[in-house]
Amino acid sequence: MSAGKIIGYIFAGILIFFGVLFIWGSGGAEGGGIAWVLSGVIGVSLGSGIIWLVSHSQPSSAGQASQNITLNIDLPADVKMKQFKCSNCGNPISKNDITMIAGAPTVNCPYCGQIYQLTEEPKW
Repeated sequence: MSAGKIIGYIFAGILIFFGVLFIWGSGGAEGGGIAWVLSGVIGVSLGSGIIWLVSHSQPSSAGQASQNITLNIDLPADVKMKQFKCSNCGNPISKNDITMIAGAPTVNCPYCGQIYQLTEEPKW
């Protein structure tokens, strides 16, 4: 939620609060009468209108940018790179066939269509 919406809701809440107080206080022994009722109704109406405007306003596209997530993998010094092969058919797998799904590297073999999750073998 943006800061403008929060400020709008707070301002509308204050208007509605004091509008209700004016309406409520107009009927007492020292109440302001019809002028207070009118002021209270105007305050409640303005507050309700501000809430409607703030809740139905569209977010500006200039303030929202697309979010890119980059995953960097830090490899230890003794890593030997070898070509990946599909565990089902043995055909080579390129880096474009590996995607991250729910935080886990997943392979989609373009040759046999097998989809599986990459697992790391223990180092001992």
